[in-house]
Amino acid sequence: MTTGPGLETTDREQGGRTPLIAPAAVEGSAKFGAARLSVASNSALIVLKIVAGALTGSIAILTEAVHSSIDLIASVVAAVSIRKADEPADEDHMYGHAKIENLAAAIEGMLILAGAGVIVFESVRRLNNGSSVENLGFGIAVVGLSAAVNLGVSTYLYRKARAYESPALEADAAHLRADAWTSLAVLLGLVLIEITGKTQLDAIVALMVASAIVYSGIRILSRSSRVLVDEALPAEELGLVREAIEQYPGPELSGYHKLRGRRAGSARYIDVHLQFGSGTSLERAHAVAHELQAQIRQRLPGAEVLVHIEPDRRDRER
Repeated sequence: MTTGPGLETTDREQGGRTPLIAPAAVEGSAKFGAARLSVASNSALIVLKIVAGALTGSIAILTEAVHSSIDLIASVVAAVSIRKADEPADEDHMYGHAKIENLAAAIEGMLILAGAGVIVFESVRRLNNGSSVENLGFGIAVVGLSAAVNLGVSTYLYRKARAYESPALEADAAHLRADAWTSLAVLLGLVLIEITGKTQLDAIVALMVASAIVYSGIRILSRSSRVLVDEALPAEELGLVREAIEQYPGPELSGYHKLRGRRAGSARYIDVHLQFGSGTSLERAHAVAHELQAQIRQRLPGAEVLVHIEPDRRDRER
């Protein structure tokens, strides 16, 4: 609580409650468990794809192995970032460590783009120089298994990412979902090669996979970067805050202004200036501020709300 032109109150004050800077410990444990599942599935699939690529000579399958390797690195980054992001605030990081998740997502996006570059280079080289593909039965089985596993794991990660609003898990899920779709594209290409005997299709499919990977990388990098530069909360979320304030029934509250909001990881930070009519006691204004903080948190779970209390300028002018 501070004095001056007005009074500021945060979620910390009432009942000694600490601010919702990071998800609860149980949520952190659940998120970390989901990230570990991603690491385990990627590790197993990489081994299978490398073996299948070596046996068949397929650049498309080796491309899938590179893609899964990138996903593995991304999964490890996500797991580490989730653990760090859930650490409580300290003297050096007074707003917590939640943005580490967004930084991790940005790193994952860059890794995806780097992997796509490798795939494009090797695919063009194969198109120019030609290549042979054999033992396709084993390759088809491995790629089909990879697609099924990645679809299942990515669906699970998306569910956890939505439940805990974790950008790191969401980025990891996006990687695996992209890997699943590209695996299906590779599977189709291998089947066509088996039917037609045209091995050029192998490199063409690999280039198509690279295009999908580039799209995924740019999307993840864009979303994480917007949070890192403190982009405002979506209009619909700020609209929920306005709704809570404007529907407050007490006659003391006469207006508000300077409403702002931003995200960091799974946390939201909102601050607003509340204006109170002449004659409102400090105690009553403080109580109203806490009531509104609670109502905003009901609409936006995990939000930390900072309220600045001040007199209505129109009353002072009168």
